[in-house]
Amino acid sequence: MKLIIRLLLMGLAAWGISRLIPGVRFEDPASAFIFVIVFAILNAIVKPILIILTIPITILTLGLFLLVINAIMVLLADWLMDGFAVDGLLWALVFSIILSIVNYIIEKIVGDKK
Repeated sequence: MKLIIRLLLMGLAAWGISRLIPGVRFEDPASAFIFVIVFAILNAIVKPILIILTIPITILTLGLFLLVINAIMVLLADWLMDGFAVDGLLWALVFSIILSIVNYIIEKIVGDKK
């Protein structure tokens, strides 16, 4: 149940962030929820592979290259789905940073209380 609540909140957050950033657009709110699901699947499958392949550059940049990997995940989600558009790597980077911050806040609010 908490997973569904987190996905819904992330969809609302993605929709809201896209309204603030001029380089990111969703066709409708349903596209934002589809984006969150696609983005979660990409983060579970593709992101670990990219992290392993880019270990040397990640070490050289002291981990900052992970921000670029997040932006690449956003661009990959843009490429895979209709109803979502990002104007370039810079806007994907800004969107992914803000989305990561919002995701952290949502995790702290909704996360499992152990």
